[in-house]
Amino acid sequence: MNSVEETDQFQLLEEKIDGLIETITALRRDKESFAQRFQIQEKNLSDLTEELEILRTIRDKARQKVFSLLEKIEKLEI
Repeated sequence: MNSVEETDQFQLLEEKIDGLIETITALRRDKESFAQRFQIQEKNLSDLTEELEILRTIRDKARQKVFSLLEKIEKLEI
């Protein structure tokens, strides 16, 4: 193998390594972006779950109030 071929091979190797470094860098940026988006979605899910529990509590209280009022109405009919 002559020095020109060796230089070409080293150049090709360097280009491939540079390409890999660029790919790894891009993947790391994407990973960080996805991690941030995931955290935001987890917070949204937590907020919605909390809101759902509040709405269920309100619904249960309203249901109990309706039952109470129905009982009062039934007592009046007797």
